[in-house]
Amino acid sequence: MATYLEGKRLVKEEYGFHFELADVYYQKGDFTGMINEYLDAVAENPMVQQQVLNILQSRVGYDPENNKGDLLRTSLLRRIQKNPDQPIFSEMLIWLFVQQKDFDSAFLQAKALDKRMKEDGSRVLSLGNLAASNFNYDAAIKCYQYVVDKGTMNSNYIPARMELLNTYNKKITEENNYTSADLLKLEKDYETTLAELGRTARTASLVRGLAHLRAFYLDRADSAMADLEQTIDFNGISRQTQAECKLELGDILLFQGNVWDSDLLYAQVDKDFKHDPLGQDAKFRSARLDYFRGDFMWAQAQLDVLKSATSQLIANDALSLSLLIQDNMGLDSTTDALMLYSKADLLSYRNKNDLALAILDTLLIKFPDHSLTDEVWYKAARIMDSKHNWQAEDSLYQKIVEKFGEDVLADDALFHRAELYENKLKDPAKAMELYQDLLTKYPGSLFVVEARKRFRALRGDVLN
Repeated sequence: MATYLEGKRLVKEEYGFHFELADVYYQKGDFTGMINEYLDAVAENPMVQQQVLNILQSRVGYDPENNKGDLLRTSLLRRIQKNPDQPIFSEMLIWLFVQQKDFDSAFLQAKALDKRMKEDGSRVLSLGNLAASNFNYDAAIKCYQYVVDKGTMNSNYIPARMELLNTYNKKITEENNYTSADLLKLEKDYETTLAELGRTARTASLVRGLAHLRAFYLDRADSAMADLEQTIDFNGISRQTQAECKLELGDILLFQGNVWDSDLLYAQVDKDFKHDPLGQDAKFRSARLDYFRGDFMWAQAQLDVLKSATSQLIANDALSLSLLIQDNMGLDSTTDALMLYSKADLLSYRNKNDLALAILDTLLIKFPDHSLTDEVWYKAARIMDSKHNWQAEDSLYQKIVEKFGEDVLADDALFHRAELYENKLKDPAKAMELYQDLLTKYPGSLFVVEARKRFRALRGDVLN
């Protein structure tokens, strides 16, 4: 280190030895010194910003206790206060908040930077997209609303207005926290926005969102299909958006009973996007269609191919559905119970939850002690969650863990039960106990990392 410091003193105007010194500080465990050297390097030459962020990602990124993150945040804030007209450190602070999934703080910084630099909201719009992709819909809505409030003459007004509406849709439907009045208001907002912006190729995603709302939540499939059929033929519509509308239309045709036209639309998208995740999605929907209509052997054959899909989400969904079919066909290949379950599954997919529960109850009565029992209880628990019946949901998860503790759904049930106590029943002590049970009993579970993080947060290890 003494050599680098001497070199820095001698040739300071030509080369500051910031990266070399930062590396020495890192090896010594002096993270304050390391961070200051990297920030000095950026201040001296803004072109190295991305290089520095890449290094900080590896050296500060994994920090369960958030000590290094706190040091970096404090250092950046000091530099911002000292040089408010230089955006580079504000950009780095936004980056840090995004790494920490703190989108609310990232929004405040992005908004301040947008105003200070007199920008057009592009930075805030991009942050909104990132927050939405991480399911932080509240932060995304703040970002989009800020851009919308800039006025209709702003170049980002239309995309921000569209994303704001679609994010409101996701927030109230995916979080299962809505009333009929909320759905009708959302439908009206869609209609108002489309009346303002027009129904064109540019607003096709809005029409698709409205169609999904009408078909899946307002029981107005005919209107939804008419909207989608018109949208698919829009002049200038992109192949990607057109394919997404075809998949949406295929889903609606499926639960209307028109399986042939539904399968035809899936096949078209599969053919047009053969080696694309969108094509794999179409192939999965086709396999799921066969599962819904009881052609389990053919569905499983297609699903087994999709286990190696490039899209991890599709691969996981295909694996789960394939295992469901494989484990519950019966030694004599009877499929009566599985047929009932698939009908309930389709009704649940359509948000016809009361009808789905009735079929699940029938299945348990007609086929007591069937291998599907844990699947039935788990499906019923997820429906109870959407109906906000927390006590019934908790009871079903508990039965799965107690009676099917060695089966594939046990860790899922235990994690969701802990999540239920943490977020909805507001019993952090019980939630900690359940998270700890999962870590102890199911160390190989996919939920282990998240369960450990939540357990530590509840215990007070991670302090913001």
